[in-house]
Formats: sequence, structure tokens, C-alpha cells
Amino acid sequence: MKTGTEHEYSLNGPGFVPLPESDLVLAEIGGGWDGEMPLGGAKACKELQKHVIELIPLHPSESLSDLESSVQGGVREFSRRFAGRYRLLGLGMHPTLSLDRAQVWDHGEGEYYTAYDRLFGIRQHGWLNIQALQVNFEYPDESRLVSLHNRIRCLLPFLIAVSAASPFVEGKAPGPVDNRLLFYRENQARIPAICNGIVPDPISTVADYRDRLSGMYAELRAQGAGVLCEEWVASSGVIVRFSRPCIEIKAIDEQECVFSDMALCAFVRALARARDLPLEEDRDTLVAMTERAIRAGTAGLEDELAALYRRAEKVATGDERRYLPLVRTRIEEGSLGQVLAERFYDTGDLQGIMQDLAMCLEENRPYVGNSEWV
Repeated sequence: MKTGTEHEYSLNGPGFVPLPESDLVLAEIGGGWDGEMPLGGAKACKELQKHVIELIPLHPSESLSDLESSVQGGVREFSRRFAGRYRLLGLGMHPTLSLDRAQVWDHGEGEYYTAYDRLFGIRQHGWLNIQALQVNFEYPDESRLVSLHNRIRCLLPFLIAVSAASPFVEGKAPGPVDNRLLFYRENQARIPAICNGIVPDPISTVADYRDRLSGMYAELRAQGAGVLCEEWVASSGVIVRFSRPCIEIKAIDEQECVFSDMALCAFVRALARARDLPLEEDRDTLVAMTERAIRAGTAGLEDELAALYRRAEKVATGDERRYLPLVRTRIEEGSLGQVLAERFYDTGDLQGIMQDLAMCLEENRPYVGNSEWV
């Protein structure tokens, strides 16, 4: 199955102060701000937040190793080119960003941001301090679109649990280990259908999904925001893209390095192929499980995750098996957010944590707490 990924990283100066300078960075890389700029075997592009830059592989691929090599090439080239000026940092949120330091992209597409701000008020963490790993699976036909969407919606609580990586908000650890989704799920509360509690309803046909989009568009037009009536406005944990035919997973926190991102891709891709998975389908139950995963990561879901891991391991390709052991480590020892929160409670050393995480990204080395990872 061809896979594409999108990786969001914060731009940081000395002391890991987030810098709203993505326009300056992109102009230096490619001579302009619009589009995707080639960078060391990957492509770099803007995000809503000016302190965030997105790296994506040159092309979707069936090989996760190829995707990893492409994106890490971009990280490596960024580090070489901007050494001493900027450092990139992963995680689902910047650990210390305060909203008064956040800036919105101001070089075009302002009509979208103005509409979003009028409806929802984008000066909040759910808009200006989120960094996701987006995973896109191509679908060959409508039948596969429906089955992929419905399978992944049932996997969302488990993907959130094992990927939770945003325990810090404005320099504190308030308790939840996935604060990104805690804020994200409420960022468009005025029109609940857009995010729908992260877990969407199942679909029986493509027409079901198009009807769902039509309902969102009708509500947006009624609010005078017809400019937002595009397929990307849907913001649940998994959405359908027709313009580039893929299922897009939006519920996963950005991790600390590209290898860790690919481990999560391997896990969900293997599970998407596994037959007869014993998955919960009731939406209320899935929403309750998602709430638990946002707040506690893998805690309380270890048995279910271990069972899913065994199924993934059985059907994994050789390429996927290279990455899966890290997922087992996350299940057994806790998500990255859990491990980092525990270190912070023990030491209070957030600067040290960010320093280690920046090195993990530059060296493409997973952070696994007290364990050794080779």
C-alpha cells in the first residue's frame, strides 16, 4: 500500500525559544514562500503557525525505509544549512510556547485564516500549538476507501495511546499526555460535525462520506464561511481525500524522530491489512477509549495494544518488521508522552528534555527513557 507522510517540526532558537520565522527559512531554502521547497531529498513547506515547518517525502512509497530516508535527508540538510541559527524539535506541541509568541502565516491564504478566526478564534493552542504526524494511505477503489476508513476509525484510540507525545503546555505538565488532541478536539466546537469528537461515524458507501461533507458545507455557508467548503475542512481523526486519493490519519502526534514516525506507520499499516481484528465499533465506546488514551496514553490499554501488536507482527512485511519493535517498547514502557512526563516529574529539567529530543531528531534515534535502543 503506497504511503505518504507529513512531519511537523517547530523552529527554535537558543534555549529552544520558538521562532515565528518559517517564511525566512523557506525563502532561504527555495527563494520564495509558496509551494514545496526541495530540501535534502525531502520537501519543506509552511504551516498555519509561523514557528512550524513541515517536511514531507518527495513521493509516496510502498517502502517505509524510502520514506524515512527521504524525510531524514531533509532533517539532515536543515541541520547542516541552519546550524547555529535554528534547531528543529518534534512532539505534538511545543513544550514552552505561549500564545502571545505565536504568529499566523501572513503571506497569502489569508481569506481562509480570517474565516477560521471569525468562526472559531484561532488564538488558542488547538490552532497555534499543534504538530501532527499525518499518515496517508492510497486507496485503489471505493470499496477499499470504505473499508480503510472504517478499520482506522476503530483503531484511533490505540493509535492515540501509543503515539501520545504532547505532555507539556507552556512549560508545565498538566496531566494529560496528549494535550494536542485535548485542545484540537475543541478548536471548532461551534460546528461540532467538523471534528466530531475525533472519532467519525462509520460509512457504508462513498456517498455517505460525501453527504457528511455536504452537511459541514451547509453549516459553514450558513455562517458566511463558504470559502472553507473544501474536503480538507473535515478534521476528525481520519478523513477521506478525493483530490489526492487517500485516507488521511490526523490523530497521531509528531514523534521525536523520523524512525519513530515510521514505526507508527508500520503498526497501523500492518493492522489495516490484518483480517478479522476483534475491534470495537460502537462510537460512544470508541470516544470513551479515546478520552482515556488522550489523558493516560497506553495506561489501561496495554492488553488490547499487546494483542494488536501480535496481529501486526504476524502480517507485517519485512520492511515493517524493521520498525515494529519500537511500538512494542512504547506499549510496554508507555508512549513518548508518558516517558517524558515521568522524567519531568522526577527532574523538572525541561531544557534538558528538549535538548535530548532535538538530538534524537538530528541523529534519527528514538527516545526510550532508561532503555537502550539500537
